[in-house]
Amino acid sequence: MNSSSLSPSILSKLASIVGAEFVLTSNEDRICYAYDGQRVEYLPDAVVRPADAEEISRIMILANDEHFPVVPRGGGTGLSGGSVASSGGIVLDLTRMNRIKEIDLGNLHMVVEPGVITAAIVAEAEKNNLLYPPDPGSVKVSTIGGNVAENAGGLRAGKYGVTRNYLMQLSAIAPTGEHFRSGARTRKCVAGYDLVSLMCGSEGTLGVVTEIALRLVPLPKFRRSMVATFADASTAGCAVSNIMAAGLIPATLEIIDNFTLRTIEDYAHLGLPVDAGALVLAEFDGLAESAVDEEGETGNRVLLESGASGVEFAKDAAERDKIWQARRVALAALSRAKPTSILEDVTVPLPKLSDMIARVERIGRENGIAIGTFGHAGDGNLHPTILTNERDEDEMKRVEVAVSQLIDAALELGGTVSGEHGIGFCKAPFLPREVGVESIEVMQRIKRAMDPNNILNPGKFV
Repeated sequence: MNSSSLSPSILSKLASIVGAEFVLTSNEDRICYAYDGQRVEYLPDAVVRPADAEEISRIMILANDEHFPVVPRGGGTGLSGGSVASSGGIVLDLTRMNRIKEIDLGNLHMVVEPGVITAAIVAEAEKNNLLYPPDPGSVKVSTIGGNVAENAGGLRAGKYGVTRNYLMQLSAIAPTGEHFRSGARTRKCVAGYDLVSLMCGSEGTLGVVTEIALRLVPLPKFRRSMVATFADASTAGCAVSNIMAAGLIPATLEIIDNFTLRTIEDYAHLGLPVDAGALVLAEFDGLAESAVDEEGETGNRVLLESGASGVEFAKDAAERDKIWQARRVALAALSRAKPTSILEDVTVPLPKLSDMIARVERIGRENGIAIGTFGHAGDGNLHPTILTNERDEDEMKRVEVAVSQLIDAALELGGTVSGEHGIGFCKAPFLPREVGVESIEVMQRIKRAMDPNNILNPGKFV
């Protein structure tokens, strides 16, 4: 059934650009693109699946001529509503553009299209003894274009950085249809405005990325993973800060509170110590075994001195995999506990991590709601996950209060409303609290200059 509100003339023009089979208008097809990884749902008028940059350019020109919105989308795994057509129009599905076009071992870079799954990039790099470090929790299903749009981080961000740190060059289509490129496939480049940084994290509001040159690094030869148990999550948070203060930079440094720990064990049956108040998961990596071993031993000492009741090292690859499986299934496990899960993304300076954990626990108690906390402790990024039932109107009122209090707590501690999930429209009301109305106005001026007809992903944070 074709229920699109776009005119037959527009749909025909879109079909002439990408082919009729790549313009989806049935209710069944459109429903599949109506939501992302969060609890929001807006039905697009159509879904269009271009094959290359030229088709995207023609679509954007048509959209400006006919005045309909265009919302770029990759894997649809976002957590802030960024790829949802909240203002109607078409969803631009970029997953057909899924080629790894080049890997240069001498220059340590890879050139890809936006629809490539992030895990495929990681696997291709590892085949050549290289590493693409950003590894968001959705690594197996998210696309690199979406990672660029959100400036995705992940478990390794504390040591290796986020997506922006690995972008050498971008090609894109402007909201008005022009092709443009920024950056270079060199180790440094200061040629004109840094449009790479402007595009990265812009959440599909300033252009549609069509090609990406990614920086790679040598694959670490040695890893040492460990799990530390603590009596409570606040003490675990202090231990994380102490590790960093000791001059250590683990490749991965994660925290899991007791509520989340028990939920993971019920879900995955990994043999986790469910009586622990919290776990800290750490991994050190590098090219020299002696250096990795030294860091691991120092980390062990700092954790014990910080109050850990015990520290266990992974003895082999199987034990290492079990450690990190526990962390990677955290959200899936929590999502099964109640009908509705609301994943937050607050980030604070490391010395304030313990304070933020305590505030999360207090907010949950005072509002009578369940909150499981886990996250990338090594960079201060916590994911307090509220478990609720959106059909319970009274509880949802308390949830809204709790979310606002979580945001306020992070900002009071010198943090940010979002460390890696982006703003979209879910967090748009909170953005002025952090950056101020003057900064919002500057962002809006940039948006108006690049997208005068407000065609590309309207209704989001700008």
